[in-house]
Amino acid sequence: MNFLKRITIVTSIAAASFTGYAYGQDFQWKEAKSNGYAYKYVTNDPTSARYYTLKNGLTVILSPTKKDPRIQTFIATKAGSKTDPSDHTGLAHYLEHMLFKGTDKYGSKDWAKEKPLLDQIDALYEQYNQTKDEDKRKEIYKEIDKVSGEASKFAIANEYDKMMSGMGADGTNAFTSFEQTVYTEDIPANVADKFLAVQAERFREPVLRLFHTELEAVYEEKNRGLDNDPRKVYEAMFSAIFPNNNYGKQTTIGTVEHLKNPSLKAIREYFNNYYVPNNMGVIMSGDFNPDEMIAKIDKAFSYMKSKPVPEYKVEQEKPITAPIVREVYGPNPENITIGFRFPGATTKDARLLSLIGSMLTNGQAGLIDLDLVKKQKLLGAYAFPYVLKDYSVLLLQGNPTEGQSLDEVKSLLLQEIDKLRKGEFSDDLIQSIVNNEKKNIIQKNEKYTSRAESLMDEFTSEVDHKTTLEYVDEISNLTKKDIMDFVSKYLQDNNYVAVYKRKGEDKNIVKVEKPTITPVSVNREDQSEFLKNIEKMPEAAISPVWLNFDKDIAKNKLDGIEVLSVKNTDNSLFRHYYHFDSGKWNNKMLPLAAEYLQYLGTKNKSSETLSKEFYKLASSFSVNAGNEETSVTLEGMNENYDKTIALFEDLIKNCQPDEKALEAYKARLKKSRANAKQNKGAIMSGLRSYAQYGPQNPFNNVLSDAELDALKAEDLVNILHDLFNHKHKVLYYGPKSGSEVVASLTPVHKLPATLKEMPKSKTFAQIPTDKNKVLFAHYDMVQAEVFWVRNGEQYNPGITPTVNLFNNYFGGGMGSIVFQTIRESKALAYSTYSYFSLPGKKQDKDMVTAYVGTQADKFNESTTAMNELLTTLPKSEQLFETAKSGLKKSIASERVTQDGIIFSYLRAQKLGNNFDMRKNVYEQAPKLTFTDINNFHDKEMKGKNYTYCLVASQDKVKETDMQKLGEVKKLNLNEIFGY
Repeated sequence: MNFLKRITIVTSIAAASFTGYAYGQDFQWKEAKSNGYAYKYVTNDPTSARYYTLKNGLTVILSPTKKDPRIQTFIATKAGSKTDPSDHTGLAHYLEHMLFKGTDKYGSKDWAKEKPLLDQIDALYEQYNQTKDEDKRKEIYKEIDKVSGEASKFAIANEYDKMMSGMGADGTNAFTSFEQTVYTEDIPANVADKFLAVQAERFREPVLRLFHTELEAVYEEKNRGLDNDPRKVYEAMFSAIFPNNNYGKQTTIGTVEHLKNPSLKAIREYFNNYYVPNNMGVIMSGDFNPDEMIAKIDKAFSYMKSKPVPEYKVEQEKPITAPIVREVYGPNPENITIGFRFPGATTKDARLLSLIGSMLTNGQAGLIDLDLVKKQKLLGAYAFPYVLKDYSVLLLQGNPTEGQSLDEVKSLLLQEIDKLRKGEFSDDLIQSIVNNEKKNIIQKNEKYTSRAESLMDEFTSEVDHKTTLEYVDEISNLTKKDIMDFVSKYLQDNNYVAVYKRKGEDKNIVKVEKPTITPVSVNREDQSEFLKNIEKMPEAAISPVWLNFDKDIAKNKLDGIEVLSVKNTDNSLFRHYYHFDSGKWNNKMLPLAAEYLQYLGTKNKSSETLSKEFYKLASSFSVNAGNEETSVTLEGMNENYDKTIALFEDLIKNCQPDEKALEAYKARLKKSRANAKQNKGAIMSGLRSYAQYGPQNPFNNVLSDAELDALKAEDLVNILHDLFNHKHKVLYYGPKSGSEVVASLTPVHKLPATLKEMPKSKTFAQIPTDKNKVLFAHYDMVQAEVFWVRNGEQYNPGITPTVNLFNNYFGGGMGSIVFQTIRESKALAYSTYSYFSLPGKKQDKDMVTAYVGTQADKFNESTTAMNELLTTLPKSEQLFETAKSGLKKSIASERVTQDGIIFSYLRAQKLGNNFDMRKNVYEQAPKLTFTDINNFHDKEMKGKNYTYCLVASQDKVKETDMQKLGEVKKLNLNEIFGY
């Protein structure tokens, strides 16, 4: 589940999603009635969103769209961590976890026997909460553990997840933020009745079962947060900028002290206070008839009774009159974050804040983009608005380059604010932002999922939908003076908070120690009557749609190269690619040349001028060089397609060497490479590559420091000038036909008579996993992260159905064997999974991977638990049938569309296939038996050798414990990174 504090960047303003929007239209709230239900809507709203308020106060927002036979659903409560009791912080988040545990109708095999035990646990937790003596507390917790073990014999773990998985749901999840707790599902359109029956029961009267193992999962999450420097920076920022508001006084996950002293009574009180219909919303977008859907929702949730919600008093913040400084320490590289306070989401000033954010950072032509990033004055920098209901914040963040102090970074960032204040920005910047906002709005409406998310965010922030729709027209009328006045009012030279992220030991960390927990029963084979009744409910079949690569893709030629295209009949967006089957393995300098291009101009246009021109066209480009592929991506509005293509072709063919830009780029690259060595995620990526390929591997296949120093601007520019002389394909999704694309490209995409192959300078092959070994890298952290890697056999397309079903059953979700065992039963990890991975091309090998992120003091237990699962596959016929059902329904309702069709074709080609492999999975997976996947498990996992990639503190994981797993090799950072 995604329980991290949710950063909702400008969702209240810029999240409107619609297609074919004509600006300057009149938006008005209107009322209508259909099928006996009154609703409100906004005129000229292409989302066709209907707003209902049921008799009990429940808000229902429905936005139908027929593009995919699926529905994105959100059930949102307007309550989160800011409404936590001050003596029980983290409570909203706890409750969110527990709403996956069931009720007296599901999640239990014998409620009459389970309830008395749960009552005992309730009473024990109240004793534990109120007891200060540590010895007595330990005795009480032993009793909690004992009674919890007895109660678990009557519980059915993950029955909610099994029901949703069996429906073919994707994205089963939830999140808690400051003022919202949201439960999310993406379901096939034909299971709406089942979905509503489950959700109505879910919120009726949740039972807090299996509490102490879930509490341990929250402990794990807290410990992960202690290893997360960015999270600590945000908490420090909000604490300083909101000393009176609960945004700053308490965090979403809560304090260590409150985590150690939970109260089930307080959790129930919170549920009863806030999970009431007049404080909740059901938001859906997808393939449904709104007249039918509202009646179903009303029937499902009519049992809920409206009641007053506790008043939340917004504590007023005093103006900041002098800079407030905070410091955060941790192993990650240094940076600085600056925050300015603004009014809340429903105000006009919050909407203007969104514009200010775009004027500073828009990825191309913002002041920070042009002055700091493009000119390489910093390693990296950006600005974004964090819009919340009570207040908002403009955040600026900068990362220093080599030899640069954080104070120098701060000064550079504040200078850009000063330029806004003085009006030192392009006269057409606002109009360029308007042009791009029009494009962004269309992009957000391409999928039912993003449309639903936008409407949900508006609901929880209480932003008026009409105001959202009017945003583009509103900012179109602003003048330079309006911006200057606004900035002068809110962005002064002394009313900010600055958080310095320093590199060093965080001496304030108080780790959440693990309690003793006896594994609990998960009762995989049991089913509640409720689940059985859900499965019996009828559902109309959805017929799958398979890709036909001969019919779905137009195939044209341009001077001997393939032009593959799919026509966009929905809107005016295009995405255009130049695709090369060559990359870093062919030339280590190719990724550097690709990145260097953004700092170059031509004889006639500077790099800054080109960025502005692309942005004015509401277009963008990127060049990405991977190991074996390189892709140039251009996207924008169809009306500017020809101009966008011509602009990029001119740049890549006529870019000029710039030694000054190269020297700055080298310095930044060296700093970035040094920073990567301080990033645990990058270190783990290096270990995994080492495990797959050996000491010389794709991850460390980079230029040495000496090679980097010797690099000349002409070297990189020559690579760019020569790029289109090599074999490539054109891929296109947009309103043009394939022949029209060829006609547009013919004048500008000039090619030589014979295209060259790019020879490979280096080839990597996966090495045999011939013995058990541990690759260890030290990192100063609370947790330990372990990755299992095993290279298997060469690609065999015949096993694809088995692989898909096996992953669904074994380790691919919250209802899987791995998650149930390691997290639900044994409480050993917050995050855990395992997959059998098929390769990306037929010459490569399959791979077994597994992961556990756990507390360092659970290292032995968690690795033992995963190894037991890799050795013996637990059998559950019920879970197996659920995995089958869910896989088939998910594939039947999946639609591969847009440029996804082209990329599916290219992936199939690399594997030697000429058809949509999903058809084989759909037809063959349901015929498989448990014996089939058990045999597959035994063949591919049981008794096999593994390489354990371990990132942890050498002070917290003993080498003798590592040696139990295999031969230990401690890698230094130079071995991992290659420099």
